[in-house]
Amino acid sequence: MKQKSEQQIRTSKLLTYVLLGLISVLGLVCLYYGSTSAPGLRRSDDESSGFDGSDPVLGTFGRNRDFDDLFEDQELNPEVPKSIPICDMRYSELIPCLDRNLIYQLKLKPNLSLMEHYERHCPPPERRYNCLVPPPKGYKIPVRWPASRDEVWKANIPHTHLAEEKSDQHWMVVNGEKINFPGGGTHFHDGADKYILALARMLKFPSDKLNNGGNVRNVLDVGCGVASFGAYLLSHDIIAMSLAPNDVHENQIQFALERGIPSTLGVLGTKRLPYPSRSFELAHCSRCRIDWLQRDGILLLELDRLLRPGGYFVYSSPEAYAHDPENRRIWNAMYDLLKSMCWKIVSKKDQTVIWAKPISNSCYLKRVPGSRPPLCSSDDDPDVTWNVLMKACISPYSAKMHHEKGTGLVPWPARLTAPPPRLEEVGVTTEEFHEDIGIWQVRVVDYWKQMKTVAQKNTFRNVMDMNSNLGGFAAALKDKDVWVMNVAPVRMSARLKIIYDRGLIGTVHDWYAFKSVLSMRISSGLPFSPFDILYVFFYSCLYLS
Repeated sequence: MKQKSEQQIRTSKLLTYVLLGLISVLGLVCLYYGSTSAPGLRRSDDESSGFDGSDPVLGTFGRNRDFDDLFEDQELNPEVPKSIPICDMRYSELIPCLDRNLIYQLKLKPNLSLMEHYERHCPPPERRYNCLVPPPKGYKIPVRWPASRDEVWKANIPHTHLAEEKSDQHWMVVNGEKINFPGGGTHFHDGADKYILALARMLKFPSDKLNNGGNVRNVLDVGCGVASFGAYLLSHDIIAMSLAPNDVHENQIQFALERGIPSTLGVLGTKRLPYPSRSFELAHCSRCRIDWLQRDGILLLELDRLLRPGGYFVYSSPEAYAHDPENRRIWNAMYDLLKSMCWKIVSKKDQTVIWAKPISNSCYLKRVPGSRPPLCSSDDDPDVTWNVLMKACISPYSAKMHHEKGTGLVPWPARLTAPPPRLEEVGVTTEEFHEDIGIWQVRVVDYWKQMKTVAQKNTFRNVMDMNSNLGGFAAALKDKDVWVMNVAPVRMSARLKIIYDRGLIGTVHDWYAFKSVLSMRISSGLPFSPFDILYVFFYSCLYLS
């Protein structure tokens, strides 16, 4: 019995030692893997392979265990491959749904006269590129904001012929390894800052400020070039959606995004622009060569849809001042069309004319029956934009807005946190709106604390919120020197109007249709259209070699 008891004691001690040993091993394993995921520390396998642990942008270790696990855990993510090839260098500027070569390869026949070839045409699944898009040869860490407003690395955007073509207009100047932006434009050779001041004086705004005491906040710049107009508006507390196509001038938007200026690819063609009705206080077109009279004025009617009550259209073009017969003909026709749309000229000077949209339906109701263009039918939703054709009709105001005669919005920056009148249209209460503000303020503070360990000063400039909801994330970043492209999935597109009413910008996108492309674009970090790829965050700070 005594022997049996001693045997049991020895067995018990042995089991204890084995368990302690296992616990020690597990602890070391946890410590090892915990250290590999901590910012600023290196993995031993990276060290042994010659990788020095430094990220080319952050200056510290940039890989993340959670990000790696996304690709390694096939059981949880069966659609994600374990490894992804790198695309051929000729695809370093690939924009999947705006690839005109693909349009013709698929034997599509876009209407060139309607600019349809500049619109989105997405490849079928079998023609999508399942590879990582490489950076241009010689790619450098982007110049940080605010210096980037005025200069970028030529290697990052190797297109210099635009500088030669526009050399007399001061768009951009090649200066050694950099491209400089003097702030000029086709109709403001002396600089966008002086041009903005001139517009404010034309409108007789207080203190010659174009923001008009915070009442002008959102601007649409059509045919924006390299977006210098939008760049110089930022210091006036005005945010512009700078819009230009990927046309014969290459991708001008690449320059804008590399500079850190809000912008996107787009064209006034056959489809509505992806913004809700009544999103902008001012639309701007500086010699953008758009045929505004085509198809019964459908393009001007699209601007009408996008402008808020009393919104302005700034038009700087020869038609506004030239006296030759052809320009006079175009001007007279535009004047007649806009008058029939109830727009009024509020100022005209030198090369520029400024129209204003009516603040209520009163003028529309006084028109002679059968007047052209007609009012849109009551079943037309002016806020539905994804793959919706433009309509040659006027979008009247709701009965409530007609009665109030205005937007009901408070000036910026108070409008960022004030419940906008259109909240009830999306089924959100004032209490829910304020709760969302509070939640995102806490989250963003926490995000910023975590990123401080890896992000250098001014690392972030261009930011994308892939599921923007009410814009709470962007609103919580108001004191940071960043701008946010708020993206509303198609099924939540109605909420984008709240984002614009708060003085923010955004767009609609169908992420589901692009998931096979998006998963392959995460590491590229290149300045493409923010609506076709996971552009922001990675572009500015997480380029992984």
